[in-house]
Amino acid sequence: MQFFLKNCRKIAIFATLKCKEKMKLEHLSIVNYKNIREAEIDFSGGVNCLVGNNGMGKTNLLDAIYYLSFCKSLNALPDSQVITHGEDYFMLSGKFELNGQPEEIRCGYKYKGRKSFKRGGKEYTRLSDHIGLLPIVTLTPADSELIQGGSEERRRLMDMIISQFNKTYLDALIRYNNALQQRNTLLKQDPPCTDVSLYQVWEEQMDYYGQLIYQARLDFVTRFEPVFQEFYTQISQDQEKVSLTYTSHFANGSLLPQLDEVRARDLALGYTTRGAHKDELIMQLGDCLIKQVGSQGQNKTYLVGLKMAQFDYLCRQGLTTPILLLDDIFDRLDARRMEQIIRLVASDRFGQIFITDTNREYLDRIIENVSGDYKLFIVEEGRYAEKK
Repeated sequence: MQFFLKNCRKIAIFATLKCKEKMKLEHLSIVNYKNIREAEIDFSGGVNCLVGNNGMGKTNLLDAIYYLSFCKSLNALPDSQVITHGEDYFMLSGKFELNGQPEEIRCGYKYKGRKSFKRGGKEYTRLSDHIGLLPIVTLTPADSELIQGGSEERRRLMDMIISQFNKTYLDALIRYNNALQQRNTLLKQDPPCTDVSLYQVWEEQMDYYGQLIYQARLDFVTRFEPVFQEFYTQISQDQEKVSLTYTSHFANGSLLPQLDEVRARDLALGYTTRGAHKDELIMQLGDCLIKQVGSQGQNKTYLVGLKMAQFDYLCRQGLTTPILLLDDIFDRLDARRMEQIIRLVASDRFGQIFITDTNREYLDRIIENVSGDYKLFIVEEGRYAEKK
């Protein structure tokens, strides 16, 4: 009976992996983006596999897709640094199908110039208006910093997910960070600023917008954690228990008395020590931090579970089906966990998927299990040849 109920919970959770709106990237044009001088590529609406040696351009292609969604590079490089060496501009153009309708997104940047971002030929007034139109879930080797890095990495994960469906949250985050920056500027003045009223102007904004951020993050983690646990359980075959715990100064109530209490110390330090910018998402394996006790395979399983749960969560918000970008997903996994991930990726639970690897064997195994459409691309020196 316990086994039956457990699997019923899995079915209920995985049933939510059907988004209301469908999205797929049909064609991508690239000019002078990293090592990709020029490319015109038609994709499958299902699984797209890219195989090639390291440094050939597999990850750069995923980065270009990510850029069209988030208006920036996946690894947060300045726009000037994604231009192909020796060139002075780059251009990207993606032709999407969004809920049955064609949608074209174009962007370009000229060195020391202005970035242009257009939807259907009309330029955005604010880039933040574009966020959420084309939701994307990524898993790359750099995501190991979610576990091993500082708390800012885990806050960035929450911000990226919530901002894709909650414009109020994104606006609150922008306004909170501006107020925080202004307070920090006061703290760093020489001679020191001791006018309490000047601090209070920004502290009131930090408190107001911080409360909005706190409530959204708390709701997110509450809903997100059970789904994450189910994915981890499936991949690990129920070998370990995992958890996510959200902590915040706002759990103690209003931020105003807390900032008043630490103002003298903050003045001595030159920065703000209380607020939403200090929130933490504690990642545990059993009763310990996974960064302290997790093996390489457990860490990778944790990350895969996070990303699969992210896809599920965005679907729960009634959004367009996110595109999955999976870069080098099988690295550091044993055969048992690898098999479970192959089953997940090859299933019809997800929408359009882009997956890279240096080992064609793993990608061929996915293709063998895919029931729908797929394409395989051989990647070499920024060129993409479809393997028929």
